[in-house]
Amino acid sequence: MTDLKTAQKGRVLCVLGPTNTGKTHLAVERLLAHRTGIIGLPLRLLAREVYDRAVALKGSNHVALVTGEEKIIPRHAQWFVCTVEAMPLDRHYDFLAVDEIQLCADAERGHVFTDRLLHARGAEETMFLGADTARGLIRRLVPGAEFIARPRLSQLTYAGAKKLSRLPKRSAVVAFSANDVYAIAEALRRQRGGAAVVLGALSPRARNAQVELFQNRDVDVMVATDAIGMGLNLDIEHLAFAELSKFDGVGMRPLMPAEIGQIAGRAGRHLRNGTFGTTGDSAPLDPDLIERVENHRYEPLQAARWRNPELDFSSIDALIATLDAPPPRESLIRGREADDSLSLQVLRQEAAVLERATNAGRVRLLWQVCEIPDFAKAMHDSHGRLLAQIYTHLCDGNGRLPADWVGGHLKRIDVTDGDIDTLATRLAHIRTWTYIAHRADSRGGSWLDDSRGWQDRTRAIEDRLSDALHERLTQRFVDRRTSVLTRGLTEDPALLDVQLGEDDALTVGGEIIGHVTGLRFRPVGHDSTDQRRIIRQAAIRVLGPALQERAATILQLPDTSFSLSPEGGVMLTGPEKDSVALAILAKGPDVLEPKLVLLADDLLPAESRKALEDKLGDWLRRYLHQHLSELYRLKQAELKFAARGVAFQLSEALGVLKRDDVSDLVRGMGQAERHPLRKMGVQFGEMHILIPKLLKPKPTQLKTLLWAVHEGREPAAPPTPGLTSLPVLEWRDDRWWLAAGFLRAGKHAFRLDVVQRIAEGARNAEQAARQKPRREETKQPESKPAEPAAETLPPPVDDPALAAAADVAEPVGEVIAEPVEAPVILPPPQLATEAAAAAPVASPAEAPKPKKRPHESRLGPPGSFVPDTGWMNLAGCGQEELHRLLWALGYKPLDAKDPETAEKVTVYVRSQKAIVAKRQREQEKRREDEAKMADSPFAALMKLKARG
Repeated sequence: MTDLKTAQKGRVLCVLGPTNTGKTHLAVERLLAHRTGIIGLPLRLLAREVYDRAVALKGSNHVALVTGEEKIIPRHAQWFVCTVEAMPLDRHYDFLAVDEIQLCADAERGHVFTDRLLHARGAEETMFLGADTARGLIRRLVPGAEFIARPRLSQLTYAGAKKLSRLPKRSAVVAFSANDVYAIAEALRRQRGGAAVVLGALSPRARNAQVELFQNRDVDVMVATDAIGMGLNLDIEHLAFAELSKFDGVGMRPLMPAEIGQIAGRAGRHLRNGTFGTTGDSAPLDPDLIERVENHRYEPLQAARWRNPELDFSSIDALIATLDAPPPRESLIRGREADDSLSLQVLRQEAAVLERATNAGRVRLLWQVCEIPDFAKAMHDSHGRLLAQIYTHLCDGNGRLPADWVGGHLKRIDVTDGDIDTLATRLAHIRTWTYIAHRADSRGGSWLDDSRGWQDRTRAIEDRLSDALHERLTQRFVDRRTSVLTRGLTEDPALLDVQLGEDDALTVGGEIIGHVTGLRFRPVGHDSTDQRRIIRQAAIRVLGPALQERAATILQLPDTSFSLSPEGGVMLTGPEKDSVALAILAKGPDVLEPKLVLLADDLLPAESRKALEDKLGDWLRRYLHQHLSELYRLKQAELKFAARGVAFQLSEALGVLKRDDVSDLVRGMGQAERHPLRKMGVQFGEMHILIPKLLKPKPTQLKTLLWAVHEGREPAAPPTPGLTSLPVLEWRDDRWWLAAGFLRAGKHAFRLDVVQRIAEGARNAEQAARQKPRREETKQPESKPAEPAAETLPPPVDDPALAAAADVAEPVGEVIAEPVEAPVILPPPQLATEAAAAAPVASPAEAPKPKKRPHESRLGPPGSFVPDTGWMNLAGCGQEELHRLLWALGYKPLDAKDPETAEKVTVYVRSQKAIVAKRQREQEKRREDEAKMADSPFAALMKLKARG
């Protein structure tokens, strides 16, 4: 066996035991108790953690950190914290420690730990820390070693398999690839609000930021690789294995019991007990394996991995031969070929390398280049090309790398855009360059001019990439809002930091949980019942006073600050913010008296709520009286007899009545009774009794809104102002059309003032045709009237709902149909002009007279007439639409032939069926009215008087 590099007189102490025995804590205490010392740790992350602890106790001027990628060595350094591979053993140390010494059996890194076990000693004390499985192997390799067994401080028990959604708080889930870690973290974000992510490839800065999320309870679950099994001290209470096999560099293999125990032992720190189990697709653990892990009984190590530390640099072949040397004794076996050895095999194939590796110094330099780690885990060819370039530059540049060449590589890496995988790859590459910046040649010189500047630059790039990676990991795997609420489930909601910002956003712990809109609090997101409870409890402290203050401000506003939306909302308008709804209309005692429902949170005090309801209710009454004054005057007018009944029904029908519905009342009214109504703007037309002033856009919009509110329907937009007719694209109730000031006739709707004029014109044409002297017929016996043809049926209707309506309605001049939802009216844009909107409402007195046509007395039966083409211009429609309007007015079409020109002519005559149907409707209406009167209290009183 080779000679030891340090003095052998010191005590060699092996502190062995399972996890959570305080071994590393003991070693750090012993390290700092000596005048000088060094400790080797298995991970850069753990080295940084121990370094920070030592600096806190001894100060940064006395503690050094040495890893492959980072060297902080003060001038008066007394204590060195290192990774095992980076331990500088050319110094004198009173104390020396190596943690996780059982890794001497690791196939990939074991030869480094074996070398430290055999050769590294402290002058006064040497301490090896690790699992009890290494006891026999150490006893064979280091005969004089002393052993101390340390029991676990807490109990570790098996908790079985659990779903991700059922994992207890403070759990860690372990997987063995980055993709699996990401997939599990994604699932936990959806189910639990997020997870912290810890990978061995993370920089200390990124790793610490992720661990802080877990330690600060921003998240309750961590997802990690087996890197957490190496001494990272976290507040983990349950550890769940998502996988029970791993890729070890050669292939997939099951985890060994000792590996499972090492990882599971992270649960339960200090005196707190911990549990372990499985999750996801991982099968439950075998009972024998569970018993081994709970009682920390594992198979002892049989051999340590070894590689010859005495290398021959006389040539590349000699170097490879010494690397392949067999172990010198029992209990030592060859390890797997390491990355540096594989890189050497690649570089020996490069002609440029062979040309330069011609002496021992150049071969030694080549070996130092091969020791550059492949942090990106790239293919050996890719990594080998970079190493060949580095070696060539060092040989040609007198041991220095060109600054511009290195700067170009760093510039390409120094980019913080991209996703997680892109940033992780860049971070791995910058770790390689950080290692190079800290690398020294055999004489102790740096490979770079101004090595400190390059070290600072690579460290700054690493920090930027680490921060960007942490941000991406948090964005992808942590729902901060959900995590804040999850934390609130275990903490007092009164202690949460709740703020209401100027933008009306309510935040808890800086995360938006809802907005105050008007007088209501609107949570954002889909929260559980418990989370909604937390939101309410946290919001009470802020919302109550804020809503009360806002209500007081609203009470002082003038009427101009409010408006009524087309959907029936009373809106608060302002120049700086968007309009918000304060209340909404609801069905009231009658159509002109809707109720007002205040849209306010329950946290608004009752007195403020009552004052707002009164103010907004008064504003609404003034607003409706302003724009619908004619209806309210009709309703309140003191009229007599039939006029009073017509006025009441007209106000209830929003200013439009079918004349047939009040025929009994109108028939008994003389001109004297009609006069008061005409003074109030009422017009008695051929088909309807209406108030033309209410056909204007603003009253029309309000009438359709009030009708929808009273009927419990969704408010629909009225026809575009200025249109005299429009196609009916979707069904709407005929009463809605009347409230909008239109009559629906089949698949077309006509404005009521236009309907009045055409109805007057048709009546005048009919009367003119009936008043023709009969002697004209006797003077021309040879010109007999053409025989009337069969009644022309209306054209087919494409829409099934409208077809059903046409089939029922048109033969009797009525319009009745079944309702359909979501009505949308799309009027022809060419008709919607401002000039048309401003056109005065037509008067029945202006009804156009039909143009005289030669021989029209000979066309059709008495009373028949040919429609005036001016009617189509007036209505803005075609011949087919005019035909449907005339049909709705009670006229049926007949085909006749002009005896002089032999042309086929369509004439219209009043339909007898329509007349009969009209009389039937009048009788039915009269019977309904009599039935209502019979059931009224007035009728009951009259009966009592009659009996008396």
